[in-house]
Amino acid sequence: MQRVMIVGQPGSGKSTLARQLGERTGLPVVHIDTIHWQPGWVERSPDEKTRLCHEVEARERWIFEGGHSTTWDNRLARADTLIWIDRSAPLRFWRVLLRTALNRGRSRPDLPSDCPDRLSRLPEFYGFMWRTRTSARAKMKQLAEQAPPGCRVIHLRSNRDAEAFLASIGASVDAVRQPR
Repeated sequence: MQRVMIVGQPGSGKSTLARQLGERTGLPVVHIDTIHWQPGWVERSPDEKTRLCHEVEARERWIFEGGHSTTWDNRLARADTLIWIDRSAPLRFWRVLLRTALNRGRSRPDLPSDCPDRLSRLPEFYGFMWRTRTSARAKMKQLAEQAPPGCRVIHLRSNRDAEAFLASIGASVDAVRQPR
C-alpha cells in the first residue's frame, strides 16, 4: 500500500480516515480541500486544481482523499488501493452539522488557514449535498467498479467497517511503513 485514493460524499469520514491511515502507515496525506480552497475560502480555478492534483498523483507515495472528479481516472490509474466510504445521507448531514458546530470560527486540519467553519455556510452546503446525493454516489460506485485489476477496492459502509480496516492495517504496519 503506497498510493491510497479515498472517496466519499461530504461528511462520510474521508478526512478522519485519511489522517488515521496516515498515522498508521507513515504515508503522506493530502486533503482535496487544501487544493480546492485557498485561505479565506477563495476557490482555485479548475485548471489550477487539476494541475495540483496531477502533481500529487505523480508522487510515489500518498493518501489522497476527496473529490475533483475530473482527475479521478488519473488518480485511480496510479492508486494501489481505492477506499470508498459509503454512508447514509442522514448520517452525513448530521456529521457536517456537528463538525461545523464543533469547529465554528476555526479552520479544520483538512482545510487551508483562514477557512473557518461557519453555521451561516450550512444552508448552501446542505443544498449541494442534497442535490448531489444520488449522482455522486453513482459516480463513486462506477469508479469502484472500474478499478484496474491491480487496485484493491475497499468499500466501507459503517464505523465498524472502518475500524476493522484500520485494525488490519495496524497488524501489518511494519510491512507498510517506510521512511519519509
